[in-house]
Amino acid sequence: MEDNQILELYWKRQETAITRTAEKYGRFCQAISYNILHNREDAEECVNDTWLNAWNSMPPHYPNRLSAYLGKLTRNLSINRFKSYGAEKRGGGQAALALSELSDCVPAAGGVEEAVEEMVLVDAIEMFLYGLAEQKRNIFIRRYWYLTPVKELARIYGMSESRVTSMLFRLRRELREQLEKEGIVL
Repeated sequence: MEDNQILELYWKRQETAITRTAEKYGRFCQAISYNILHNREDAEECVNDTWLNAWNSMPPHYPNRLSAYLGKLTRNLSINRFKSYGAEKRGGGQAALALSELSDCVPAAGGVEEAVEEMVLVDAIEMFLYGLAEQKRNIFIRRYWYLTPVKELARIYGMSESRVTSMLFRLRRELREQLEKEGIVL
């Protein structure tokens, strides 16, 4: 079923929207949640919460890309659950490790102009990502958006773990330099 057809089901408030969404995006959302939580039961609960949040938010929200919208909902729910349980309790701290790797590149939130600064930051990161070769961009996004472990990235891309780690280190350094060049305070 096409995304626009699934969205129409949400707008018509037909409960089959959830079933169709789960059929099409269940594995995708499960993978995102599991990469963060490393616990199948918790990941399943977050995915079910994703369906509920999607149901409650559509309408009035009409996402441009359903997969990205569901992925973001799942990711946020999973990170919130992860934080509530503690970093070392789940997955050996993979999510905390990935997020801490970016802490030197991304400024801390806060202040009066937070919303504007966040938009500028998002634009700068998008420009950085679009300037990368496809493989580097995919590795960066899988690591820092989907929180995929380095070992899994190495397997997926047929590289050694040290090569992936080095690539991510160089990409973070390049991102930091780009953000500083844009005048974004770190």
